[in-house]
Amino acid sequence: MSGSTPRQCPIAVVGVGALVPGATDAAGYWRVVTGGRDLITEVPASRWRVEDHYDPDPAAPDKTYARRGAFLPEVDFDPMAYGVPPANLPATDTSQLLALMVADQVLRDAGGTSGIDRDRTGVVLGAAALELLPHMYGRSQRPAWLAGLRESGLDEAEAQAVCDRIAARFEPWRESTFPGLLGNVVAGRIANRFDLHGVNHTTDAACASSLAALSTAVAELSLRRADLVISGGVDTGNDIGMFLCFSKTPALSPSGDCRPFAEAADGTMLGEAVVMYALKRLSDAERDGDRIHAVIRGIGTSSDGRSTAIYAPLSEGQERALRRAYEEAGYPPETVELVEAHGTGTKAGDTAELAALNAVFGASGRPDGQWCAIGSVKSQIGHTKCAAGAAGLLKAVMALHHKVLPPTVKVERPNPAAAAPDGPFYVNTQARPWVRPAGHPRRAAVSSFGFGGSNFHVTLEEYTPPTVPTPSSDMHTDTPARPAPKNTGRPALRHRTASSELVLFAAASPSALEGQLPEDGRPLTALARESHAAFSPTARVRLAVVATDTDDLRGKYAQALAHIRRRPEASFSAPSGIRYAYGESAPGRIGFLFPGQGSQYVGMGAELAMLAPAAQAVWDRLGSTRFDGRPLHRAVFPPPAFTEEERDARATLLNATEWAQPALAVHALALLAVVRELGLRPDCVAGHSFGELVALHCAGALDAESLVGLARRRGELMREAAATPGAMLAVAADRVRVAEVLVGGGFEDIWPANHNSPRQTVLSGSAAAVERARSAFSAAGIASRGLPASTAFHSPLVAPAVEPLAAHLRTVTFSEPRIEVYGNTDAAPYPSSPDAVRRRVADHLASPVLFQDQIEAMYAAGVRTFVEVGAGATLTGLVGQILGDREHAAVPLDRPAGAGADTFHAALGELAVRGVPLDLVPLWTPYASPGTPAKEREPRMTVKISGANYGQLPPSGAPHVEPTHAAEYGPRPDAVPAVAAPAPAVTLPSQPPGDVPQPPVYVPAAASSQQEFGPSHPAQAPADARPVIGDDRQLAVESIHRQTAETHLACQRLLTDSHMAFLRMTETTLAALLGAPVPGAVPDMTAPAPLPLPRSAGPLDVPAAVAPPVA
Repeated sequence: MSGSTPRQCPIAVVGVGALVPGATDAAGYWRVVTGGRDLITEVPASRWRVEDHYDPDPAAPDKTYARRGAFLPEVDFDPMAYGVPPANLPATDTSQLLALMVADQVLRDAGGTSGIDRDRTGVVLGAAALELLPHMYGRSQRPAWLAGLRESGLDEAEAQAVCDRIAARFEPWRESTFPGLLGNVVAGRIANRFDLHGVNHTTDAACASSLAALSTAVAELSLRRADLVISGGVDTGNDIGMFLCFSKTPALSPSGDCRPFAEAADGTMLGEAVVMYALKRLSDAERDGDRIHAVIRGIGTSSDGRSTAIYAPLSEGQERALRRAYEEAGYPPETVELVEAHGTGTKAGDTAELAALNAVFGASGRPDGQWCAIGSVKSQIGHTKCAAGAAGLLKAVMALHHKVLPPTVKVERPNPAAAAPDGPFYVNTQARPWVRPAGHPRRAAVSSFGFGGSNFHVTLEEYTPPTVPTPSSDMHTDTPARPAPKNTGRPALRHRTASSELVLFAAASPSALEGQLPEDGRPLTALARESHAAFSPTARVRLAVVATDTDDLRGKYAQALAHIRRRPEASFSAPSGIRYAYGESAPGRIGFLFPGQGSQYVGMGAELAMLAPAAQAVWDRLGSTRFDGRPLHRAVFPPPAFTEEERDARATLLNATEWAQPALAVHALALLAVVRELGLRPDCVAGHSFGELVALHCAGALDAESLVGLARRRGELMREAAATPGAMLAVAADRVRVAEVLVGGGFEDIWPANHNSPRQTVLSGSAAAVERARSAFSAAGIASRGLPASTAFHSPLVAPAVEPLAAHLRTVTFSEPRIEVYGNTDAAPYPSSPDAVRRRVADHLASPVLFQDQIEAMYAAGVRTFVEVGAGATLTGLVGQILGDREHAAVPLDRPAGAGADTFHAALGELAVRGVPLDLVPLWTPYASPGTPAKEREPRMTVKISGANYGQLPPSGAPHVEPTHAAEYGPRPDAVPAVAAPAPAVTLPSQPPGDVPQPPVYVPAAASSQQEFGPSHPAQAPADARPVIGDDRQLAVESIHRQTAETHLACQRLLTDSHMAFLRMTETTLAALLGAPVPGAVPDMTAPAPLPLPRSAGPLDVPAAVAPPVA
C-alpha cells in the first residue's frame, strides 16, 4: 500500500486526562504503562462478594468462574464543586461523577475554559448501560419475591417483612434517579457543568465505543461543526452482571490473567477506566499556540457484515477498517512502528486480529522483519470495555509524545503469529527508546473492535514543531536555539517516569541539615526539583540522596543524618545512594574519560534516552544511521529476546567491532549532550583504545557525524584484521612483573597491549603464544583470563589495517583540539596539527595503550575529578587502582547492571557534593510540574468514590431493619433520618473554635422531605441498627443537611419572635397615643441572642447555588 493524498483533516490532541487502575491522572497512567505494572487483582469487597458469586466451574448457573480484575482506585470527589447535590450521590452512577473529574483534567490540560468558544465545544464519549440501572430495578422485583415466599409457606406478614429486608438493600427511586442512571448523561453532565453548547452525546459500540466516539468527534471537527471536542470512553461496569456476561460467553481467563499475544493466552480479564482527550484541528491548535500531544491522521471503520456468530470476530472485517484508516491518512502501514492492538487475550480474538494485521502490514514489501512493535494495555489494566479504545489511544499518544515504545507484560513466549522472524511484528515486553525513523515522524496505530462486528482502527503520529534546536555533544560549541515561529503549536510537557530521583541538601553546618526534608506529602519529583533549585555547591556541608520513592528518601535521609551525628566532619558515601561532603569544596580540574570496545552491552543508555530529550535527539540524529541495511539503534535497542539463543544472537551482533564501535560512539555522544546541558564541561579528556576517538570529538577535533563514520570504518578494518589469528589475555599484575615472566619464558610473538593499572596488564599475540603465557602466569601464581577478542588488537598483528585507516582519515575533516587530549601512545597531549592528529589516530591502532601513564599525567596536571562518559564503569575502577588513596574522585555516568537513571543520578550527586557547579534545571524543563499535594489544597467537603456505585453494596451479614409494609415506602414527614452509626468517613475542613455555641435540636416538620434529606428511616431505630442505604459517608452528608435545616429553622423562629415583639410594641404605642388601655406590659426590647451556628460550621467550600440535576 503506497502513500497517497491525505483525506482526513489532521486532528491535534491538545489535552488528556485519565482515571485507570493504579492511577488518577494521565501522568500516573503513563507511569503504570512504562513501569510494566500489573494491576489485575482479586475482586475488592466494594464491587461484589466473591463468596456469593464465584464458582470455579464455568457451567455453574448464575456464577462466574473469575474472581480477578482491574479496578479503579478511590478518589476524593467534591460533589459541590461539580454541581451534584450530596443527597443525590447514591442515585447517580459513579461513571457520571468520575467523568466530571476526568473532563476537568482534560480541560485544564488543554489550557482551561476561559478562552474557548462554548458554542463550538462539544462532548462525545463512548459509554453503555450504566451499573446503576440493574440496581435501581431491584425493588421492582418485589412481586417475584413475594410469590416465592408465599409459595414457600410464609404468611403474608412474614413474607412482607422479608421483602422489606431485601428491598432495604436497594436505593429507592427519587427525582434524581432517572438522569443518574442514563448513559448519555455521562456526557450531559460534562456539558452541563462546564457550560458547553456544542454536540453532546454518547455512543455505544460495545468494546469499540470509545473509538466510535472518536470517529464522531473527528467528523465534527473536520466538518467544522465544532472547534473543540472532548472525546474518550467511560466504563466502571465491573459488577457481577458484567462478570456473568463475559463468563457465560465465555471469554474470561480461567487462569485469572490477561496475556495478549502470549503463547499462554487463555482469555481476558475485566477492567475499569475513564479516559478522555481534547481535540482540535491541527491548524487551529498551531494558530492558538496550543501544547500538542500527538496528531490523529486517519480513522478507518467497518462492519463484519454476516458472520458465523454475532459476537465472533472476523478478520476480513477488521482488515477493511485498517486499509481505510491508511487511505484516510495518506501514508502506508509500513511507516507505523507501534500498534496498540485490541488484544483481549482470547484465542479467537487474538487470532483474528493478528490475521488482519499481518494481511495489511505484511503486504508492505519492507525487506526487514519485525519492524513494528505490537502490544495491548489490557495485559496491565484488563479489558476496560467501552473505554478500551480510549485507554489504548492514550497509551499510543503518550508513547509518541515521550518517544518510548511501551511494554506489554506477561508474555514469556509470544504467539508465533505476533513474532514471526520475517513478519512485520514483534511483541514488545519492555520500555525501549523509540528512535525516530529517517524520512517521517514516529507513527502509531490503535485498534478497537466490538460485539456485533464494529471495527475501528486509528493511525496517528508525533507532533513535530516547525523548528527544534539540535543539542550538540561538542563540549565547546554552543548551538543557539532558534526562535520558534509565531502561530505554531508546542509539544506538550512530558511526564517523568525515572526509576529514581536525586535529592540534594546543603547547609552551613551538619546540624542545619536536620529538618530539611518537608513532611507535607509532596511527591518525590517535586522534592527533587525544588532541591536542585535551592542547592549550593559552595555550602559547608552537602548531602545527596538517590531514592526510588518518598519512603526510600525518608529512610536514607534518616540513615545519613544518623551517620553524620556520629561523625559530622567525615565525608562518606554509601552504595545505597547516599553521598555526604564536609568542608570547603575542592573538585580540582575535571577530566572526562571515554571507554573503549568491550564495555558495550545490549540496551546501554536506554533509560537515559527515555529520560532526557537531549540524549534522545542524539539517537534520532545518529542512531538511525544504516549499516548493511540495518539501523544502528536496532543493534543497541533490539526487540526483546525470549530464548537464550535470541539473547546470545543480540549480544554477538553488538560485540562485532563494526557495530560495537559506532554504538559506543553514539552512546557517549548522548551522555555528552545531557551533561553539556547541565553545564558540566571538562578541562581535559582522554580515552581508552577506541575511546580516544570520542575524546577527540569532545575536544572539538571532529564532528559527531564524522566520529560515527570513522568508528564504523575503524571497526570494519579491525574485523578484517581479525582474519589474522590472534588472542588477548588480561593478567592481574603490573607491567614490570608481567615483563619478568615473559622474558623468563622466551616469548617473542606476544606484546603488552594495555598497561591498565598496577593490577592489570593486557597482552596480545598469537593464539599459541597467549595460551603458553597463560600457563606461565599460572605457574608463577598470577591470575589471568582470556578476553573475548577476535584478534590481537594493539599489536603488530593488526598493523596491516593501519594504512587503510590512514587513507580513510584523509577524508575526515579534523580541527585543532580546543582542550588537552591525553593520548594512549605516549600519555602526552595530542598535537595541534590536523595532519599530526590523523597520523597519530592511524598508528594508535597497532600501538599499546598506556592508560596508567595517562591517568598519572592528568593527575599531575591537576585533575582530581575523573568522569567516565560511556558504557560501564571499567575506567572508574582502573583509576581507583592507579591513584589509590590519593585525593580524587572517579565517577561513572553509566553501569551495565541496574537502572541507568540510578547510576546517572548517583554521578550527579557525587559531583554536586564535591562542589562541581551544575545547572540541574534543564533536567526538569521538558517535564510538567508535579501536582499540588492534598495538604496544601483548599479545605473542602469530599467523599471517597471509585468504580463501584456510591454506597450501594450492603455490609456483610443481614443488618437488623424494622419491618414495614409496602404502603409505608416513601418519605415520612414526621421524622428525620436517625443517625445510629460511628463518625462519618467524610473529609471536612477544620472545625470551628470550641467556644462557638451549639444549637438546640429542632425537628422541623417540613424539612424532612426525601428530596432534601434522602430516604427516611424510622425515627427510633434499634440500638444495633445500621443504615442499609448508603454508608457512613452518606450519613455525613445527611448530617450536614440536617444541621443546615436546624440553623435555618432557628433563624426563622428568631425572625418570628423579633417580628412579634415589633407588633406588640407597635400595638402598645398606638394604644398610648389614642388614650386606649395598654393591652399588656411593655415588651422587653433586649436584643435577641446571637444566632447559634451548626456544629459543622467552618470554611466549607460550597457554591452559593447548586446546579439542579441534569434532566
